[in-house]
Formats: sequence, C-alpha cells, structure tokens
Amino acid sequence: MKDQNLDLFDPRTAVMDPEYSPSSTRDPDFGFAFNDINFSDRLLQIEIMADSFDPQSDSDSFHSQSLADWARNRKRRREDIRKEMALDITACPEEQVISCNQIDTEDVENENQGESVVAMIEEPHSGDEATNADDSSWNFDSPRVVKVETLHISSPILAAKSPFFYKLFSNGMRESEQRQVTLRINASEEAALMELLNFMYSNKLTTNTAPALLDVLMAADKFEVASCMRYCSRQLCNLPMTPESALLYLELPSSILMAEAVKPLTDAAEQFLAARYKDITKFQEEVMKLPLAGVEAILFSDDLQIASEDAVYDFVLKWTRTHYPQIEERREILGSRLGRCIRFPFMSCRKLRKVLACNDFDHEFASKLVLEALFYKAEAPHRQRSQAAEDSSSTSHRFVERAYKYRPVKVVDFGLPRQQCVVYLDLKREECANLFPSGRVYSQAFHLGGQGFFLSAHCNMDQQSSFHCFGLFLGMQEKGSVTFAVDYEFAARTKPGEEYVSKYKGNYTFTGGKAVGYRNLFAIPWTSFIAEDSPYFTNGMLHLRAELTIKS
Repeated sequence: MKDQNLDLFDPRTAVMDPEYSPSSTRDPDFGFAFNDINFSDRLLQIEIMADSFDPQSDSDSFHSQSLADWARNRKRRREDIRKEMALDITACPEEQVISCNQIDTEDVENENQGESVVAMIEEPHSGDEATNADDSSWNFDSPRVVKVETLHISSPILAAKSPFFYKLFSNGMRESEQRQVTLRINASEEAALMELLNFMYSNKLTTNTAPALLDVLMAADKFEVASCMRYCSRQLCNLPMTPESALLYLELPSSILMAEAVKPLTDAAEQFLAARYKDITKFQEEVMKLPLAGVEAILFSDDLQIASEDAVYDFVLKWTRTHYPQIEERREILGSRLGRCIRFPFMSCRKLRKVLACNDFDHEFASKLVLEALFYKAEAPHRQRSQAAEDSSSTSHRFVERAYKYRPVKVVDFGLPRQQCVVYLDLKREECANLFPSGRVYSQAFHLGGQGFFLSAHCNMDQQSSFHCFGLFLGMQEKGSVTFAVDYEFAARTKPGEEYVSKYKGNYTFTGGKAVGYRNLFAIPWTSFIAEDSPYFTNGMLHLRAELTIKS
C-alpha cells in the first residue's frame, strides 16, 4: 500500500509509476475538466510560431501523414536546427535570448530538445487574454507568432503528470488563481501538444496512426510526461512493424531512446529487424544500405544465421568502409559501436591475426579484444560454458556462441619435428540429433602447410545401407591440381574415463575438393549413438579430435 503522506504533485511519485495503465484507478479520467473554466485555476497561452519549412501542421495532416512524410519532416527540422546554429548569434543581445528563441549547443545533440519550448509565467493582461503577436517588446528577429491558443488548465492535474509543469508551477511566483502561463512552440508541434494535454486529463489519445503517435511521443518526452510515453510506446508496438518503422523507432532522439518507457518499443524494433534479416547472406545487399542502428540490431542477435564469426567481421569492415570513408570516423564507430557486435572469441586464429594488422581498428582496442579472445579459447570447456552463462545476461553476448553454419574449432599447431595440427570440434547433442536422417555439419576452416582443411560430421547409412550411423570426414578446401599427402587420426572423448579414444587412423593424398573419412565412426547404429546413455556425450556435448600430420 502506498504511503498516505506522499505528495500528489511530486513527479518522483506521481509520474514514474512503472505499472501505469490507462484504466488504472490511480490515473482517473479528468477529461470532463479539460479546458473547462469551472475546474481550472490557470490560463495556458500557447504561442505558435511559423515553421521555416512549412510542414503542413494542421490537424488533418497530423492524422494522415505517412511514416515516410514524418521521417522527411524530422530530417528537415534537424537541418533547420543546424542552419540556425550556424547563424551569427552575436546580433542577439544577451537580455533577449529568450525572445530570440536561440538554441543551446547541447540541444543540437538532442534533436527533440532542439525544438525548444519557451515557458513564462506572467500576470494576466487586461482585456483579451490573447497577447498581441506583434508585441513591441520582442526583438524584430524573433520567430513570427502565427497563432495564439488559450486553454483553461488545472495546475494540479498537469503537475501530477509532468515534472516540467510541476517545476513551472512551483517556481516561487505568488499564488494567484488568475496566473497566466505562456508556452511558445513550433506550428508542427501544435496538434501533438493538444493531444498530449488532452491525455494528461483523460489518459487516452484520439489518434492511432504511427506518425501521429510519434509526434505525441516527441511532445511527451519534451514535456516529461512519462505515462504518455509509455502509452504511445504500447500503441506503436501494437501496430504492424515494417523495416521503415523499426528504423524510425531506433533513430529517435537520444533522450527518448534512453527513457525506460520506450524500451519495449525499441526492443520490439530490434527483434523485428533481427528476425527479418536473420539470414544476413540472403539480404546482404539490403543490409548494406541500412543505417547504423539497424545494422547493430541485426548483428547483436544470437540467432544470426551466418557461416562464421569471421564472416561477421568481414561484413562489419565492408559496411563501415562504405558508410564511413574517413579513417578517423571509421575507427570511432568500430571502437564505440560496431566492434561490440563482433564476437571475437569465436573467430579463427588466422582471422584474429588479421585484426591486429587492420588499420580500421584502433591498435589498443584491437589488441585488447584479440587477447581476450585467445584467453577464452585457451579455457577448458566447462570454464567457457560458465563464461557464456554469465555473459548471456549482459548486453554484449561476446562469449555466447551463435548457430554458425560452420562450427568453430580449436587448433593447436606444431612445426617440429613434423608439420602437424590437432583440431578439436565440439557438437551439442541437439545439433547431432538434428542431423538425422541425412544431414551434415561443417567445421570452420583450419590450415596445415598452407592448405585449408575442414571437418564434416554426417548422419548417413552404413556400408551395407542397413541402418543410420554417425560419420566423420576430413576435406581439403582448395580445388584444382594441388596434391597433399596427410596422415590423420580421429578420436572422441569417451566415458567412463572421459579421455580421447582413437577411433580411426589413415593416410590420404588429397587433391582439391576431395574428402576422406569413416561412415560409421563409432561402429554402432544411430539410435545407440544418440541415446541418453551413450558413452560419447559428456554434459550433452560430443567432443571430437582430429590429428593431421604432413607425410615426410
């Protein structure tokens, strides 16, 4: 039960209720009091200034514009803010800053706050409440006021919903039932502000289109009405999502994106993009054209379908080089944003060496990531699983393995007395089960003597085609006339000792594109291999080892 001594108008208790519901008894419907003099203690005068780009801000366009129109208008507003900031502000005397409606440099970083609001509390004018738009106290450079709207408002209702109004009504001015509050906004914000004010009374909106809801969301952020931000976020989540709308939600001003009220919307947008472009190879051309926020959402996903983490690294480099041709900008984006999308511990050692030599990355940043990846690779499997479990609750997921088309391997290389490598391939029980009845899974490439090799695990029929069984094969990547003589041995960790036990030895002279192996590695039917009491699975994992030695 809530403390009865809580101040109703304290924004910390009245606004930030995470369990807000429009129908909640804690948010009664005061719609009957909206703009009604009988239930009001102040006048709100809204001075509406002309937009420099004429955005067609009337009520009809507010309800009917498309998302593409909304995005274009937002872009033009941002450009206008930048142009205004480029003007020489020395012509505006210091005491006239409010009248000139100058924009603070910090506001340019925050696009939404850039569309500034001027708020004043003043004694009422004699006669008509509406002030003259040509007031001689304004500087001649002030934005032109094209319309003035006057509303009767209840300060307790607005203050209970908004810290902005709470501070505005409690700033030390003498109490007076007839005090007049003046807000100055752009014409493009008028319809959204009217919807917002109505919501603060009634807890509902009359609009249900994505562009209009986005405008109200922007207004709710500006005037700090968290309950309306949550409402708009839920309504937008309930609308059909498209790539265009998802990208718009992820590119909202930073103050909105940081708000807890909007997190369900941005989460839904990220999940939509991640699911739509899960098979990134299939949509590579389309993904290459996406903005940074969209690419991040896709590459952060655990469900990304891609050949290997090496391919993620290659794609990130290709995208950043296309969108950020300046090396300084590229390093900044890789270091602060996209570098976090790459799961370096699952890249091949061969590719990690290339990371260290890549000028696109800051050297210190690259060295730290490669060192972390190598330490992870050196860990015992149970320690790796522990790190992955801990990391799954974080935002980076850098130790969480994706479902790669080519499974990661550990490789130990020897140069003496003969060129040799030992390759470790781990497969989950579920992965093996999914191979039935005729599937196969490939490892990432590894190298010996300058040649690329890979392992492939199969579910196939035995030699007599009498039952299914588990097979393991070794293949050489290069095609053509290259020949390569190799001694090889396959082994598997086996219970009860859980040591690697040799299962098959052989030697083969490879030519490009050829593979060699054993169709029934364990000499048992598939049902026995995959059974719960199978001696080849330890904690749900099949551990395979292949040793390759170049014949002298």
